[in-house]
Amino acid sequence: MALLQRMTLVEVEAFLDEAFPQIHHGGRVYSLDAVGAGSCRMRLAVGERHLRPGGTVSGPTIMALADVALYAALLAAIGPVALAVTTDFTIHFLSKPDPGDLIADCRYLRIGKRLAVGEVRIRAAASPDPVAQVTATYSIPPPEPARAAQVGK
Repeated sequence: MALLQRMTLVEVEAFLDEAFPQIHHGGRVYSLDAVGAGSCRMRLAVGERHLRPGGTVSGPTIMALADVALYAALLAAIGPVALAVTTDFTIHFLSKPDPGDLIADCRYLRIGKRLAVGEVRIRAAASPDPVAQVTATYSIPPPEPARAAQVGK
């Protein structure tokens, strides 16, 4: 079954800005270049705060980019669900990125009623070669009426 796109790029950005303003703490560094039904391309404008000693982008910075990109792609497919959360995250660091913008290309392999499994390939903007590969699973909460019924039990 083909996925439907439930949110546009502008809608996903507006939702992230409203529900998660903390991702822009210290300046707007994440930007969506494209979204589709369960996919997206996101750019991270790497600054001094993202670097580690030795002049490379830190691992936590790369992991955060992957997580935010996967969440944006999930929103595009399922709509504005603030309580979808990461339940599993595996990253393979493939090469040391030089300082500079990073690009995350992600897509979902499967989006079910309760779980979604996706992958992300991250590369330096100046190179086609990947610097990291991520697979992750998100938990999707039940719709609002189902949650209300569960609380009453």
